[in-house]
Parts: sequence; C-alpha cells; structure tokens
Amino acid sequence: MRKIPLISASFIFLLITPCNAQLSEADTLDPTVVTATRTAKKVSAVPNTVRVIDSNRLRENLPRSLPESFEEIPGVLVQKTAHGQGSPFIRGFTAFRNLLMIDGIRLNHSAFREGPNQYWATIDMLSARQVELVKGQGSMLYGSDAIGGTVNLLTKSADIFAHDKGKAFSSGELLYRWASGEQSHTGRMEGQIGIGGQTGLHLGYTARELGDIRAAGLGTLPKTGFSEKAFDIKLEHYFNPDRKITLAYNQFNQDDAWRTHKTIFSRTWQGTTPGNERHRILDQGRKLAYAQFEATGMEGLVNDLQASLSWHHHSEQRDRIRSGGKRDIQGFDLDSLGSWIQLVSDTRIGELTYGLSYYQDSADTFRKNYAPDGTFKNNAIQGPFGDDAVYDLFGLYLQDTILLNDHLELTGGGRLTRAAADIGKVADPVSGEPISIEDNWHDFSASARLAWDITGKGLFNLYGGVSEGFRAPNFSDLSRLDSARSNEIETPSPGLSPEHFTSYEVGSRINRERLHAGMAVFFTDIKDLISRTPTGQVIDGDSEVIKRNGSSGYIYGIEVDGRYQISDQLSAFGHFAWNDGKADTFPTSSSTSSEEYVSRLLPASGQLGLRLDATDRFWIELSGYAAARQDRLNTRDRSDTQRIPPGGTPGYVLLNIRSGFQVNEQLLLTAGIENIADEEYRAHGSGQNEPGINFVLGASLQF
Repeated sequence: MRKIPLISASFIFLLITPCNAQLSEADTLDPTVVTATRTAKKVSAVPNTVRVIDSNRLRENLPRSLPESFEEIPGVLVQKTAHGQGSPFIRGFTAFRNLLMIDGIRLNHSAFREGPNQYWATIDMLSARQVELVKGQGSMLYGSDAIGGTVNLLTKSADIFAHDKGKAFSSGELLYRWASGEQSHTGRMEGQIGIGGQTGLHLGYTARELGDIRAAGLGTLPKTGFSEKAFDIKLEHYFNPDRKITLAYNQFNQDDAWRTHKTIFSRTWQGTTPGNERHRILDQGRKLAYAQFEATGMEGLVNDLQASLSWHHHSEQRDRIRSGGKRDIQGFDLDSLGSWIQLVSDTRIGELTYGLSYYQDSADTFRKNYAPDGTFKNNAIQGPFGDDAVYDLFGLYLQDTILLNDHLELTGGGRLTRAAADIGKVADPVSGEPISIEDNWHDFSASARLAWDITGKGLFNLYGGVSEGFRAPNFSDLSRLDSARSNEIETPSPGLSPEHFTSYEVGSRINRERLHAGMAVFFTDIKDLISRTPTGQVIDGDSEVIKRNGSSGYIYGIEVDGRYQISDQLSAFGHFAWNDGKADTFPTSSSTSSEEYVSRLLPASGQLGLRLDATDRFWIELSGYAAARQDRLNTRDRSDTQRIPPGGTPGYVLLNIRSGFQVNEQLLLTAGIENIADEEYRAHGSGQNEPGINFVLGASLQF
C-alpha cells in the first residue's frame, strides 16, 4: 500500500492568507500555476498578481466553502448574504464580474445574477488539490466576466506517478471536522486505485451538517443551519507520459439554506433592521461532467494541445412566504454545453498560445404563486429570469510571449468574442404580457504585460501592464424579475450593451532564502457599467429597479504581503490591503447620475501572525486579523439596513490559534480556537454575524 502525505482536518477561517497560500510554499519557494498564462509557469515568471492556495494549506485548513478560503487574502472581501451563500469581492468586483472555473471549465453561466450571489458556494472544497487566483482582468484569455479576478479550482487526482510503473496501488482516507461556533459536523471518504504510471481512479464523498450559528452578543442565530452533500470521481489514463485523457464527474447539493436577513428570524445588530418575510429557503444543486485530452512535447507546428468537452447542470429552487402570507416557489434548470481547444507553438516570434471556446446555455424557469390560504393561484410567465432561454458565448484568442532579453519578458495578445441571447418568454414590465428578447454583442479585448526578473534567478521580480476586460449582458441582466437588495425588486431591462474595463497594474515579488514578500498597486477604469436604477415605482411593497448602461468610474488599491523565516522553526507573516473607488450611480428615479463610492468597498484590513514548527510532528500558529470600520457608503448601501448598520460596518479584531500533531504515519489530529476574544462582528455587507469563540477539532486517518 502506498504512503501519501496525511491530510489534516482543520477549520475555516484561520490563516488562508496569500502570504501563507503563496508563501507557505517557502519550502518549495516558487509554486507552479497554469491560470495566469494558460501554460504552466512559476509564480515568479508570470506578469500578474497570483495567489495560490496549495495542497499543503488545503490539507491543513480544509475550508468549508470556496468563498471562505479567500477570507484573509489581501484585496478580497468575502461577503456572506447568508451562512450558505458567500461571494468574494476581488478588487472591488463580485458575482458575475469574477470568473470561476473548475479544471479550466467555466462555471459562470448566463443565470449568474448581479451582486453577491450564492453560486460560488456550490463547490466542495475537500475535492480541491489547488486553488489559483489571478487578480485583475483576464478577458483576453478567458472572455466575459473576468474583471476583478479569475479563479481556477484544480480537483484531486490519483497519484499515478508516485508508484512503480505497471504495479497496482490503492489507498484511502477518512476525514472529520467539528466546530462549536457553527455547530457543524463534516465527514469525507476518499479512495484511489490504479496502475502506476498508467491509470488512476480517484473517488470522494463529503457530507456536512451545519447547525445555527452561535454569535457573540446575539446568542444562537435561528435559521442559519443547512446541509450539503458532494461526490466526485476522476479517471486519468496516460497512453504515454505525454498523452493523457481525463474523464471526471462531480456534483454538489445544498438543502434548506435560509436567506435569513430577509425574514422575521433575523437578529438586529448595531441598528440593522429585521426582514419581514416569514420564510425564504434556497435549495440548489450542480453537476459537472467533462472529458479532456492533453498532448505535450509534440514536434512540428504545434507543440502542445489541450481539448475539453463538458456538460454543466445547475438547478435552483427558492421557497418564499411573504409578510401577508403570499407564497411563491420559483427557480430554474440550466444546462451548459462547453468545448474548448488550446494549442501552443514555439516560434521565432515567441511562444504562441491560441485557441477557441464555445459555450451554450439552455435554461427553463418557473414560478408558482399561492394565495395566503395555501391554494394555488397560477404559473407565472417566467421565474427569476426569462423562460425558454438560450445563450451562446464564442471566443477566439491569441497570446504571444516574447523573451526580450535574458531578464525581460513581454506577454501580449487579444481575444474576439461573440455573445448572443434568445429569451423566449419574458414578462413585460409595463403590460405584464409575455414578450421575447433577442440580442447579440461583439467585443475585442487586448492585454500587454511585462515581467522583469532583475537577478535572473527569480529572487526579485517586477511586473505590470495594461489589460482590457468586458462583460456581456446575460439572462439576469436582461430579464430578471426577482428581489434584488433589501426591499428592492428588479424587473426586465432589454437593450443593454456590454460593460468595458481597463486595468493598470504594477507589482513586485521578493523570493529570498528567508524573506518572501509581494506588493501590487492597481487602478481599474470602468465604462458602460450596467447598474440598477430606481424607477420610483413600488411593487408589492418593494422599490422597483431596472438595469441601464452608462455608469462610469474607477477602483484603485494597494496590496502587500510577506513572510520572514526568523529561524528554522519560527516564521512571521502578515499582509495589508486597502482599496477605494467611485462610480456614477442613479440614487433616485431621475435620469441624472451622481458619483458615489463603489458599493461594499473593502475596508482597510491586515493580518500578523507567527508559526512555530516545533518538531517534524507538531506545529502551532497564532494570528491576529483586523478590519477597519467601513463607512464609505453609497446611497444604496445606506438604504440596505438589513445588512449594513446605519453609519457603516464596525471594525473588528480577531485572534486565532491552531495547531496540529501527527501521531503516526496514519493519524493526524488538529485543534484550534477561532475568535478567541469572542468578538461581535460581520464582514462588510453581510446579512449575518459570524460565530463567536469557536473551538475546532479535526482528525485524518489514512489507510
């Protein structure tokens, strides 16, 4: 039976920092990433700000959700509308202005809605072996939506090449995690079988039950618990070391996740107002199946080739009972068929990376309305967005990487994109009668970036550049008929144009023997932003908003992180981030816009910590995380008193400690205390407070 590194069961919030995510790689110095340039490169060689949550950190922390794995990365604000619904703000952008992928396949689809949404929480983090975050615009390589950042989650595989070629292998693992503050239990089973150097099969199953949050000062928060189940399987076969085929399937289901802040069960904190709905529960599920082929080291015109075919299914159902007793059940079923091919050629004008991609989304939506006495009234024309809808997204890109001299590398290129929407049934916002919406858009996005290895050894690097980004209108923009922010309802808005962005960035990295540090400064120019605009009308007690183009503005900020190895056993780490920005908004039904702060800006925040690797078997970490008061609010932030206290979100300081002990080759135990001071706090813009003091225990057993 093979021996593999033990995977620790740990907890959510502690120390998933970029300095630890990227710089915990101090033992390996320079991790390899694929997302920044679409080819495998060391972090020191890419011309972007890249953060890696590697397998070691994932094994130690086992974060509960993907959004929470970014909680202490500088420049990222993790907003949680509810405990099961988190969405990271990356350099000021969230939801469909960040691109999420699994193994290079887009999970963003045309039903993603405006504002922090729940879709990033539909991934089982225990199935991940590495998470790569590329900050800034990636539209040139990845198309629509890649504005604030591009995230690529790489899933686990069997360790085929860890065994002698031709010999059978098998292994398994059991994991368990318990947390007191969220009253949660998580368990996972994993198994691997295969033939060394040829074929490997990986299987995993995760189950999680979360109880109601125990928040400092507020006690137990009702209706914050929910349950999740996930399954993943991946088969890889190598025809030879340079030819590989992968077949994979993963699924995720989340049940009974309340959006509590909208209901009468929400708790008032620092002047926030409770909701008035009696009941609002969300169930959602996601399935992804794909086949991928990879060939490397070929001779001739094409040196490397990758191709992918995928099917992605996403279903959602929301059950709501309003204050007067009216009930509606609405949702959607969406199928996305995707394909892409990528080629790499070494030429006299540089390394060319080029390819094309095509995704088609087909969606059906529904809404069933019931009277206060429970009797069925009718089926609405549409659900949360238009029914009988099809969306096409096609892209063609070319990137050239040129070595200007021994130390300086230029990466540039462009992408042509065509997007088209055909929505069969939409409720007309004026007459209420069914209409259809059909539109298409074209875009060209370019990027030029430099990476300068000053020493020639990756010890000190400078990088920077200019990148364009865009986002095409989707189903939600064009045809949404559903609640937006607190006390708002969004109605269909045909005739929209794409959004455009230009991002400027400079940064540096230091990778010395004991010091690892990075800094980045960015500025993003915003044009044609699609923003919600009040109409002055009231529908069922909610203020109507529609979408319109025309908003412009900017976001800028600074991010710093570092790690210093004080001795062979002791290291210190920390980070700091701050951003600011303003954009035209439409605070009233007037057509005149006004410049205000960008919604839900990241407050100034930072972390300091120490890690002691006392022996090969025992380690301990102590950290402190602080976020300043966030009172830079726009009109809609100030009116969203269900989530943002009057005057802004208070600042907070969190103290955390954790440790791990490897009992033997098979058993690893972890323990920690989060929020030691029992601080009352919530992340800015969230709909609930986080747990108070939280004791966490975990175990990993390998066999």
